[in-house]
Amino acid sequence: MTALRDILLRRIALDGPMSVAEYMTLCLLHPEHGYYTTRDPLGARGDFTTAPEISQMFGEMLGLWVAQVWMDQGAPAPFTLAELGPGRGTLMADALRATRSVPGFHEALRLHLVEASPVLRAAQAAALGGFAPVFHDSPVDLPDQPLFLIANEFFDALPVRQFQRKGLGWAERMVGATDGRLVMGLAPPAPLTALDHRMRDTVEDQIVETCAPARPVIEAIAQRIAAHGGAALIVDYGDWRSRGDTLQALRQHAYDDPLAHPGRADLTAHVDFEALALAAAPLRAAPLTPQGVFLERLGMSARADALAQGLSGARLESHIAAYRRLTHPQEMGQLFKVLGLAPVSAPELPGLA
Repeated sequence: MTALRDILLRRIALDGPMSVAEYMTLCLLHPEHGYYTTRDPLGARGDFTTAPEISQMFGEMLGLWVAQVWMDQGAPAPFTLAELGPGRGTLMADALRATRSVPGFHEALRLHLVEASPVLRAAQAAALGGFAPVFHDSPVDLPDQPLFLIANEFFDALPVRQFQRKGLGWAERMVGATDGRLVMGLAPPAPLTALDHRMRDTVEDQIVETCAPARPVIEAIAQRIAAHGGAALIVDYGDWRSRGDTLQALRQHAYDDPLAHPGRADLTAHVDFEALALAAAPLRAAPLTPQGVFLERLGMSARADALAQGLSGARLESHIAAYRRLTHPQEMGQLFKVLGLAPVSAPELPGLA
């Protein structure tokens, strides 16, 4: 039995069942036993692989997207280039390499990274030291100046609460304990004003997830962009509106029971992009676009062809497989979506029209 499991069981014994959000927070961010505070979760030796680790093309495309949007808005200087949850810094390193020839871009940018993990901060500092990154615990601390921001697989790790429809009310799913085991249960149903609008598109026993921590993050970003200009690009898996139980655990690159290994598995839930777009008002949200469509519109096919010219054998096969994994509808191309946010007065965002 793990130390964190013991802590969870003791807390439940003292205080009763906890919300899914509280469970996720403790599993991911407990100061001694949390998943993100104790390890580098990425790559072959970790538990999952993100798009930037699959191919350099992903970060290159996103970097060029930011540079184009920056130019479309008059190339403000200085400006904040920020990333939420930058992993090992791979995406940003690829983005900065791809934009090194954009006139004035590197000179004007000030790099800011929002990262909670001490382990990953160290990796990011090593990968991006030449750009003197400034680290933040929250986007609330980002400077008050034009902001161009990337968030790839950031919002899926924020804790969600789950509510199951029961008649005209909602029963919250809770994590409790039975015979020394963590188990899911339901709190008594009650009306929930915040979910009144979901009565129209749900049926009995259907689950809706809400993510309260996402709102202040989006509001802090939107406030800066609305006041000073810029744009945000959010890439994650999910859909326009939350529906169903999407809580999942990944451990050693395989799906796991979310209650089986607290603190030793990654926990995520699908992103409710509608909620993000609404919280970003008064910014304009571009139409939600599948990742594969977005990358192809930016010219990823041509970039893949160019990189393939110098490859052969196993390296060429790996390159083709990476391109397919990022863009094909049956892989990440359709599951992952892209949401762009910008001021109403700004030009249309590339790849998202």
